[in-house]
Amino acid sequence: MVGAGTLSACGTTQPRASGGPLLAIGAESQYANVIAQIGGPYVSVSAVMINPTTDPHSFAVSAALATRVSNAQLIVQNGLGYDSFMTSLESASPSAGRHVIVARQVLGVGPSAFDPHLWYDPNTMPLVAAAITNTLSHLRPTHAGYFRSRLARFDRSLLPWRTAIAEFRRTHAHLRVAVTEPVADRLLRAMGLAITTPEIFQSDVMNGLDPAPQAIAIEQQLLTHRRVALFCYNEQVVDALTASLRTLAEHSHTPIVGVNELMPLNDSYQSWMVSTTTQLTQAVTHA
Repeated sequence: MVGAGTLSACGTTQPRASGGPLLAIGAESQYANVIAQIGGPYVSVSAVMINPTTDPHSFAVSAALATRVSNAQLIVQNGLGYDSFMTSLESASPSAGRHVIVARQVLGVGPSAFDPHLWYDPNTMPLVAAAITNTLSHLRPTHAGYFRSRLARFDRSLLPWRTAIAEFRRTHAHLRVAVTEPVADRLLRAMGLAITTPEIFQSDVMNGLDPAPQAIAIEQQLLTHRRVALFCYNEQVVDALTASLRTLAEHSHTPIVGVNELMPLNDSYQSWMVSTTTQLTQAVTHA
């Protein structure tokens, strides 16, 4: 459970006491972290998917998680099929007092969008944080002023990230990059980079399918002939194909940056995004 900083996905939820902290769940650790930043001591938050070193697509639902979902008063999830198990659990234990925020819906993204990794878009979390603030203010109106002040603080804390993105666009925009799957695509585009890997290749790798030989050949040529300034791969999910592509990038001296789908443990959303943007910038700058 979280106060205003640490996250845990272990244990079962205890029955909530009247007037005590609101019980909230973030389907992914990054969403749970933002809930904790807005809610402070008035919210007790747990994250469902928290391990940045394991494949999030292999997540297994447990009875303990079902209990937590049934007791939760606020749930924040991504949508786009990334955490559909949450919707199933919510349907299995309907509650008129439960409020569910789906990032996809907050952003107005269509249900068939290609890239589900919404948190890498700089526009996502400010909108999700505002939705969290509105919901918490509705549930605990006596603390609405506190929640609004925490939202303003959260928005200000994103300024270093936005500044780093703007500076990169000013100096390195329009460079070409290759990726294994669309984990950080939204951030790469925000930085002004052109993603040259075919979407069908990214989609197949993301969904655990074997890409067509033609798509593999295109990706290999991008790296073998160093037609890109950067190779960005998902270090959370690695297989024989993606490992071989990394080897090609190493042999051609193409800068390599690994990204994750889940926030590192004991980190914050803001520092995670700043760190990733810094790594991308340094890789291109030092190449």
